[in-house]
Amino acid sequence: MLDGIVWVFQQIGMSFLNFGQALSNPAAWLDWSDKQAIMRFIYYGGSSEFFFVVFTAFLILTAVGLWRNSVMWGAVRVLEGFANTVGRTFAWAGLIMVLQQIIIVFMQRIFVAASISVGIGAPLTKDVSWWAEELKFYNALVVTLCATYTFVQGGHVRVDLIYSKVSFHTKRIIDMVGSVIFMMPAAVLVWMYGWYFMWRHLMVPKPSATDTLEKLLLKSRAFRWNVETIGFSPNGFNGYFLFKILLITYAAMVFLQAIAFLYRSYLEWKEGPESEGKYLDKDSLGEGEEAYEGTH
Repeated sequence: MLDGIVWVFQQIGMSFLNFGQALSNPAAWLDWSDKQAIMRFIYYGGSSEFFFVVFTAFLILTAVGLWRNSVMWGAVRVLEGFANTVGRTFAWAGLIMVLQQIIIVFMQRIFVAASISVGIGAPLTKDVSWWAEELKFYNALVVTLCATYTFVQGGHVRVDLIYSKVSFHTKRIIDMVGSVIFMMPAAVLVWMYGWYFMWRHLMVPKPSATDTLEKLLLKSRAFRWNVETIGFSPNGFNGYFLFKILLITYAAMVFLQAIAFLYRSYLEWKEGPESEGKYLDKDSLGEGEEAYEGTH
């Protein structure tokens, strides 16, 4: 037990050195013309070193925020604003998905077309089945990139057995515990598994979570891009590697939202009920629709 605690503090201390080395020598992991740089990027993206750099940054921001609450409120506004901006942007994918489905039905059933072309000059021409399977991608955009936006807006379904019956301050404590015990660990686990899952569909030889940096550098000799372009049908959508990228993007956004939720819950707990919803940018159905707010 003691050894584990000592190891954690050692890693926190080493995170300053690791972060400094990454900033002082960016070509070592960002110069993707060098195969070894790619392997370093892959290794560190799913490594304990990267985790402790993020964890240490979180601890520092939290400590400063506890000292000056205005800093913590600023972090809440920035992180929630980021979630809202991304969510509101990619929510339009739902409309595109519906319109594309209507076009597909018309082209298949009325015009009996085998393919659909989009664009002027050099149009993108694909089989109808490709466009039909691409609808899954729009759905994935909405699910992964709008999840934190929906959370900020209070739109997720919540199974409530105790929460509604307790006091305001107890609710904020429950929210703080939930963000630390559930949201953050879940996001980290999804990232750790999704990171290597993504790279195994982008390159060969396939990296593994158990590979050391030295082993990955050896693998770099045989490195080549091998982006997944195999669909479920011969002429179907072949960009399934994008789903893997969305998976880790989702994990990163959930982790950031967990920080924002932790900070907001703490600040509302400290400042009292009058601070509930402070700086919260929630969507509105418009003037005269107040009775329907929160029911959609």
